[in-house]
Amino acid sequence: MSDTSRRSFLSKPAAAAAAFTIIRPELVRGAGKEKLKAGLVGVGGRGRGAVVDLLTGTENVEVVALADVFEDQLEKNLAWLKSDPRNAAIASRVNVTPEHRFVGFDAYQKLAASDVDIVMLATPPGYRPMHFEAAVAAGKHVFCEKPVGTDPVGVRRFMEAARKSQEKKLTVVCGTQRRFQREYTETMDKIKNGVIGDPVATYAYWMGGPVIKQTSRDPKWGDMEWQHRNWYSYAWLCGDQIVEQHLHNIDVINWLMGSHPISVVAAGGAAWRPKDAVHGNIYDHISADFVYPNGVRLASYCRQYPGRMYRNIGERVVGTKGKSNCRDLGTQGENPMVAEHRALAASIRGDGPYVNIAIPVAESTMTCIMARESAYSGQEVSWDMVMESKLDLMPKAFGYREAMTAPPLPVPGIYKFI
Repeated sequence: MSDTSRRSFLSKPAAAAAAFTIIRPELVRGAGKEKLKAGLVGVGGRGRGAVVDLLTGTENVEVVALADVFEDQLEKNLAWLKSDPRNAAIASRVNVTPEHRFVGFDAYQKLAASDVDIVMLATPPGYRPMHFEAAVAAGKHVFCEKPVGTDPVGVRRFMEAARKSQEKKLTVVCGTQRRFQREYTETMDKIKNGVIGDPVATYAYWMGGPVIKQTSRDPKWGDMEWQHRNWYSYAWLCGDQIVEQHLHNIDVINWLMGSHPISVVAAGGAAWRPKDAVHGNIYDHISADFVYPNGVRLASYCRQYPGRMYRNIGERVVGTKGKSNCRDLGTQGENPMVAEHRALAASIRGDGPYVNIAIPVAESTMTCIMARESAYSGQEVSWDMVMESKLDLMPKAFGYREAMTAPPLPVPGIYKFI
């Protein structure tokens, strides 16, 4: 491969097929030391942070394309990447020409069709299924932020694309950085090797402060633009706190248990969030009681309260021989948000383990949606129920001036799980 670029090699299907039958399977994905090109869809705070993490953790990678619904967001954050003194070490590898700055609701399609090797997805998560599907169809490796959807229909769509990504041997890393954090990975290995015995009870917590994206509406913004700019307050875009944030902790417990729960009963509400357009239609607290196939339970607590309230973000497992917070039996490593991008590049190049965690993170997303729907409806919700659910929160039309009426805050007994 030293005298032939990966792209020209892959343009010769017969030669590629012949070569692929005689080299080690993991090197089918191998790009060697050739420069990788990345493009970002969703140029907000998390998106630009992912670019910094990617370029900090990897060599011979550059960012060459950006896509966003809003041109002002794209240009503002591109300028930050290029000129903020904190980015001096990586700025030279952000090379996005005007023709590779895609704006609009179809911008993700244009980026996926461009000459990039990696598609990074960091839009509000309601869009994750359609964006991931497009990236996989284009044969791109993917970094996608968690969660991977906000409703059962979307997550099943993501799962189908995830299975295709495995068939294509594409690398997929999701923003569940604890799976790449040395303290967690070493502790998980020890727990699974019996150091605390068999798990008998588990706990997960995300007890933090609120996330508000906008405090007022510009009169020029149509309904859809307003909801996008204030995306964390609307369930169709963010999934509610248990899906958007608490997924981190629930994913750790699923990872530990090696499975998803089979049922959940949850309760929640809005204790302090005002019933207005700024605060949207999500809860500010949800507590859930999950049951795993072996009968072990997960007690899950998440809430977003303002001010100087109690804070706790983490996990706990109790075993027959001891207990752990899921990271206390490991040694400290590098920034896990950098480590996940290092693993991404190593997997693509073939000089590290193959990584594709799309399915387990999709299962963790669906686990969180189970609990949200149980809290909203007041029902016990099973895995089978959510996997068959027809709930689809995505609009049928997209446009800056598109009229949208925000659904009311869900009330158990009135809200219906479908």
